[in-house]
Amino acid sequence: MINLLQAAAEVAAPEMPQQSSWTFWVMIVARIAVMYFFMWRPESKRRKEMQKFRDGLKKGDKIITAGGIYGVVKEIKETTLLIEVDSNVTLRVDKSMVVADASAQQPAQK
Repeated sequence: MINLLQAAAEVAAPEMPQQSSWTFWVMIVARIAVMYFFMWRPESKRRKEMQKFRDGLKKGDKIITAGGIYGVVKEIKETTLLIEVDSNVTLRVDKSMVVADASAQQPAQK
């Protein structure tokens, strides 16, 4: 009975040429290397630059928040900023929501 089942299995799935195991590992390493150089490394670099920018903020800097709000830094605390968005209008925002320097990107004014 077992021989009959083995014969049926061989007919259903004939022997395929076996690739050596080292090619499998080479492909795995190549995929990891591609992911590192095209995904993880650039993202890490961008994150470090953004953290350096946020740590370097000082009173009077013009900024843009993640929500698209333009403002001027009035006060800096450990994790938050007080920004002035209009005369006598201030907002307290989290430092992690500051995404750009507005002095380099001026909005179009009419």
